[in-house]
Amino acid sequence: MNQIENTGNFSILRMQQIAPTLQVYSSNPRNTAVNIRGLGVPFGLTSDGFEQGVGIYVDDVYNARVAAAVFDFLDVKQVEVLRGPQGTLYGKNTTAGAINITTNQPTFDFQGKAEVTVGNLAFKQAKAALSGPLSEKIAARIAVATTSRRGTIYNVTSQQWINAQDNLGLRAQLLFQPTEGLSITLSGDYSKQDAECCGTVFVRVGTTQRALARQYEALAAAQNYQVVSRNPFDRLTDIDANLNAGNKIGGVSAKLKWDVGGGTLTSVTAWRFWDWKPENDRDFTGLPIVSRSQNPSQQDQYSQEFRYSYSGKKVDFVLGLFGFKQRIDTQGLEQQGAASSRWNLTGALANDPSVLNGLTARNTQWLKATSAALFGQLSWKVTDELTIQPGARLNYDKKSGFYRRVVTTGTGALLSCPQPAATNPVGAAQCGVFSPQTSAPSDSAWNFTYDFNVNYKLAPGILAYATYAKSFKTFGINQNGLPTDAAGNPLQSDIKPESVNSFEVGLKTQFWDRKATFNVAAFRTDIKNYQATVTNGQLGVLRGYLANAGKVRSQGIETDFS
Repeated sequence: MNQIENTGNFSILRMQQIAPTLQVYSSNPRNTAVNIRGLGVPFGLTSDGFEQGVGIYVDDVYNARVAAAVFDFLDVKQVEVLRGPQGTLYGKNTTAGAINITTNQPTFDFQGKAEVTVGNLAFKQAKAALSGPLSEKIAARIAVATTSRRGTIYNVTSQQWINAQDNLGLRAQLLFQPTEGLSITLSGDYSKQDAECCGTVFVRVGTTQRALARQYEALAAAQNYQVVSRNPFDRLTDIDANLNAGNKIGGVSAKLKWDVGGGTLTSVTAWRFWDWKPENDRDFTGLPIVSRSQNPSQQDQYSQEFRYSYSGKKVDFVLGLFGFKQRIDTQGLEQQGAASSRWNLTGALANDPSVLNGLTARNTQWLKATSAALFGQLSWKVTDELTIQPGARLNYDKKSGFYRRVVTTGTGALLSCPQPAATNPVGAAQCGVFSPQTSAPSDSAWNFTYDFNVNYKLAPGILAYATYAKSFKTFGINQNGLPTDAAGNPLQSDIKPESVNSFEVGLKTQFWDRKATFNVAAFRTDIKNYQATVTNGQLGVLRGYLANAGKVRSQGIETDFS
C-alpha cells in the first residue's frame, strides 16, 4: 500500500502506472474496460450482457460491473493484481485475471489516521479512518474519503468547467469475535460521484471515403459552424447538451471465518447496487445534431460464497461453492436535433431539418443473470522444494435479456420500419437513423475448467513455476440495437462462449534481505470465439455490438522490479 500512496494512486484507473500489463480504459463509469495482458473486455461497448474478463473484488466480494474501478480507494490496505485465468480458488470465473482489494479491518486497539491533499485545478482530497473496540469481543471501524477538483475543459456554451471530480465514499465495519477461532464481520459502504461530465475538445478530423461535400469541413461550413478552438491545449469546447455523470454504488456484506476440523470455513454473503444516471452530448459539438443521449441504469447483485481451506504438512486444499445473481434495468433515450438532417442525409432531405429533428428512440432493456459454481484446488508438497497444484471448476450460467426500442418522429407519431424509399423517402430516412427493434435472447450452459501449476524453489528467495489453464468466458447476449435483416429482424443476439488456453512460465525472486523483488514471466494465451466489438456501418446501429472473432492470441514477456 505504501507504493500506491507514494505514487499518488487513489483508484484502479491509476494503478496501471505501477502494475505491468494492467490497462484501464474509461470514458465514463459504465463504459470502462479493465484488461490484463491486452485481454479482458472490448472498450467502447456499453452492453451489459457480457462478462468481465478481469474480476474486481473488494474484501472477497465480486463486483460484477466495472463501475467500481472509477471510485476512490477507501481505507485500502492492499491491492493485488493477479494475471491469467482465475476461478479455482475463489469467486467468479475470469479469463484474464483479477484485482483483489483488501480494506483495513476493525482493530481491538484504538487507531486513527487522517490525510489532506491539495493541488492545482482546485484539487482537494481528504481521507480519515477511526478504529477501536466497543467491547472485549466487538470492534468497529469507520472511514471516509472525499475528492473534488475543478474541471479540465471550459464549455463556452454553458460557461462551466466540465470533466470535474466530485467523489464521496463512506465505509463502516463491525467485527464480532466471540472466540479466537470465530469471527463475523459486517460491512457497509456507499460511494457517489456527482460531477459535470463528460466532454472532449476538438483535436482534428481525418479524411474519409465520403464525397468531399459530405466530409466534416464541408458540412460544418455549410452550417456556418466553427469549433471554438482547433488547439486542444486551449481546453475549450462548445457542446450544447446537458452533461451528467451521476454515479452511486454501495452495498452490505457479512463475512464469517470459523476454524473447524483443522481448516478454516469462510462464508461471504453480499448485496450490492449500482445506480448510473448519465447525460451526454453524443455529437460532441455545439451543433444540435444529437440533442439528447442518456441511458440510466440500475443494478442489483447478490452473491454467496463458501470456502473451506486446509493446510497440512504435505497437502493443502481449498474447496468452495459460489452463487451469483444480478438484474440490470436500463431506460435509454436518444433524440436527434435540428442539424441532424444535414449531417446524416443526402440530397433534398439533407436541407429539410424537420425530417430528423425530434426523432426519438426510447429503449427499455433488462438483464437477468444467474451463476453457480463448484471449485477447488489441491497443493501437494512433493518435497520441500517441489509443489504441484491442480485445480478445477464446474460452472453453470443462465442469462435472459430483453431489449425494445420504440421510435417516434418529431410530431410524436410512432415509426414502423422498414419503409419503402420510393414511396416514403422521409420514413425510409428516419428508419436509417433509428429503427424500432425488439429482442429477448436467453441461454444457459455448463462449463468445466481446470488449471495445473508446478513450482520449484531453486534457492532461498527464488521460485520457478509453470502454469497451464483451460478456462472460458461464458456466453453473452447483446443488449443494444443490432443490425437487422431485410425484414427488420435483429441479428447476432447470442454470443458464443470464449474457449481459453493459457500458458505461463516464470521466476519470482526476493533478495537483499527481502528488500528487493524481481519477477519475470513469459506467457501465451490462445482464445477461440473471442468476444469482440463490431462497428457496423448501418446508421441505425449507433453503437458497437458484441460478436465472436475466430481466434485471438496474446503473448509476451513481462518483468517487474521493486
